[in-house]
Amino acid sequence: MTSYHTKNQMGEFDFKPGNFPFANRNALLDDYTPEEFVGRDDELQEYHAALQPAIDGSQPDNIFLFGKTGVGKTAATRFLFDRLESAGENYDVGIKTKLINCDGIDTSYRIGIELVNTFRKTGEKISETGHPRSKVYDMMWEAFDNHGGLIILVLDEIDHVQDDSLLYQLSRARENRELTSARVSVVGISNDLSYRDRLSPKVRSSLCERSINFPAYSADELREVLRQRESIAFQDDVLGGGVIPLCAAYGAQESGDARKALDLLLKAGDIAQEEGADQVIDEHVRRGRKLLQREEVTRGILGLNEHERILLYAVTTFEAGNESPVRSRDLYRQYESFCEQAGRESLTSRWMHDHIDELEMLGLLAVEKRNEGSTGGQYKTVTLNQDINPVLKALEQIINTVGIHQSIQSQI
Repeated sequence: MTSYHTKNQMGEFDFKPGNFPFANRNALLDDYTPEEFVGRDDELQEYHAALQPAIDGSQPDNIFLFGKTGVGKTAATRFLFDRLESAGENYDVGIKTKLINCDGIDTSYRIGIELVNTFRKTGEKISETGHPRSKVYDMMWEAFDNHGGLIILVLDEIDHVQDDSLLYQLSRARENRELTSARVSVVGISNDLSYRDRLSPKVRSSLCERSINFPAYSADELREVLRQRESIAFQDDVLGGGVIPLCAAYGAQESGDARKALDLLLKAGDIAQEEGADQVIDEHVRRGRKLLQREEVTRGILGLNEHERILLYAVTTFEAGNESPVRSRDLYRQYESFCEQAGRESLTSRWMHDHIDELEMLGLLAVEKRNEGSTGGQYKTVTLNQDINPVLKALEQIINTVGIHQSIQSQI
C-alpha cells in the first residue's frame, strides 16, 4: 500500500514543462552567440575590416585581441566567424576556422597534435604522445595543404601557451615554404595586457600585425547587452524595472565584465523560478550577487596550492578568534604550526609575504602596511576579506589535514 507521503512526493518531484520566468534560458549561458551583438560597435567594425580580405580570397593579417576578462573578445570572435564561414559557403570561398582554448592545450606540441587531428580524417588521427615536434609540424603542414583554402586559427587565452615555437612557425609558414595550397592566419586572444611584450621580437613582429583593444564595458553598454539578452531569455514583462540597471551597475563595478553581469541576471532568474515568484525583482539580484560571490570565493580557494590554503586557514583562525587584523610575524608562527600538524615542511617567511600579496589580489585578504617608526618598525597586518563561512567550507580538506583549531569549532 502506498502511503500518502509517498504519493505526495510523486507529484511534488515530477518534472513538468514551464520555465517561468524564462523563455530561452540558454541565451544567458557562456556558449550562446546572439544574432545581434551590441555594445561593441567600434571593436566589431575594426575586427570586421581586419577579416574582410578573407571573403575576397586573400589572407588576412594576423590579429591580436586584448582586454580584460568578460569584455567580449571571444564572443565577438564567435559572432563574426559564424558569419564569415556562412559567407564563404555562399560565395564559394574556402574558409575554415578553428578555435583552440589554450588554457587546457598549453604547449606548441599539444596544439600541433590538436591541429593535425582536426584536419585529418577519422581513421588517420595520431596519438597525443610519442612524436618528435618537427614531425608533428610536418604532419600539420600536410594536413593544412590537403584541406586547402584559407585556414584561420583562433588561439584563445594564448598567454597560457608555454613556448612560442608554433606561433613562430605559423606566422612564417608561407615565407618558409611550408605551405603550397593552403594559407593560414592566426588570431590570438589574451586577457594579459603584457603578453605581447613577453614574446620574442621575431614572433611579435609577425604575430601581432594588427591589434584590437577591447576596453571594459561601461554601465550603459552593459545595460544594452542585458536588454538585448532579456528580449530572448525572458518571457514578456517578468523583469522588474530595476533589475537590468542593477545588474549592469554591479557588472561595471566588476571591471566592466559582461559575463558577470549576465551570470547575475541568470542567477536572479533562477532564484525567482525556485521560489515560484511572479516577477524577478531587485532583491533577487542582490541575493544572487551574494551567492555568486560565495561561489567565486570557493573556486578561488580551490585553485590555491596546499601551502596557500594552509596560510589562508591560519588567517581564518585569527578572524574567527576576533584577533584580526593579525601581524605577519604572528601569522607566520600559526602557518608554521599548521604545517607541522599536517606533516608538511613549512616554507620561508619571504614566501609567505609574497603569497599574502597574491591572496590580496584575489580578494581573499586585506593587507595594510604600518610604520611605527623607531619603536615598532615597519610591518604588515592581514585581515580576512571574505565572509568566514564560505571560506571554511572551501578549506574543508585542509582543515581535515591540519586539524580543527579551537577558534572555529563552533562554526563547522
